[in-house]
Amino acid sequence: MNQNMLLGILIPFAGTTLGAAMVFFMRKEMNDKLQKALLGFASGVMIAASVWSLLIPAIEMAEENGSQPWLPAAAGFLLGMGFLLLLDTVTPHMHLNGDEPEGVKSSLKKSTMLVLAVTLHNIPEGMAVGVTFAGAVSGNTTISLAGAFALSVGIAIQNFPEGAIISMPLRSEGVSKGRSFLYGTLSGIVEPIAAVITILLTGLVVPILPYLLAFAAGAMIYVVVEELIPEAQAEPHTNISTVGVAIGFTLMMILDVALG
Repeated sequence: MNQNMLLGILIPFAGTTLGAAMVFFMRKEMNDKLQKALLGFASGVMIAASVWSLLIPAIEMAEENGSQPWLPAAAGFLLGMGFLLLLDTVTPHMHLNGDEPEGVKSSLKKSTMLVLAVTLHNIPEGMAVGVTFAGAVSGNTTISLAGAFALSVGIAIQNFPEGAIISMPLRSEGVSKGRSFLYGTLSGIVEPIAAVITILLTGLVVPILPYLLAFAAGAMIYVVVEELIPEAQAEPHTNISTVGVAIGFTLMMILDVALG
């Protein structure tokens, strides 16, 4: 693993860590309007990244390889959705504004299940970063190193509010600032781990790269549709989250097109 790749897979984790550190500087509870705006922003970034950084390169790559352009994108996307659905079903977790835990029954504390919910979000993001850097360093013409860094920076930007969104509610649950920061940070450690695993898989079987790109896209869209958008659109202040989606989507699109 070269230096550029190592830096690229650590950038999103740094975003989560910085966001979690906001627990030391903000009030005990996060303003509801700010929370909705941040959830919307994260949704917009993930949707744009799924299209411009993952699905479009998957289609172009398949076309270059002489296969049906839509096949890897469609198959990988559905497999990614199914993978996150499976994880969502078997992992005990609780959503930010939820009253009941989801997944298999567990005696875990609410704070632990909140962390597990965000950890599930971060798995597809780590996969997305890993597969784009693997494609860039393999010399594939559809993914540039600058484009891979653009995705990494974009995910780090949306991880910043995500880190705050997990550490602040933990603080409001009575968890100390230090432990809230630690839990928020640990929720993001799965990203570099998922990135490394994806890079190893891609290195072993290069022809599956288009499928892995689309797989990561499907997993990310699952998180957006199943968790982020419903939480962002819960009354009140839904218009604020919608504006957040627009800003996040536009920023990530600009990053990818300008640097890709």
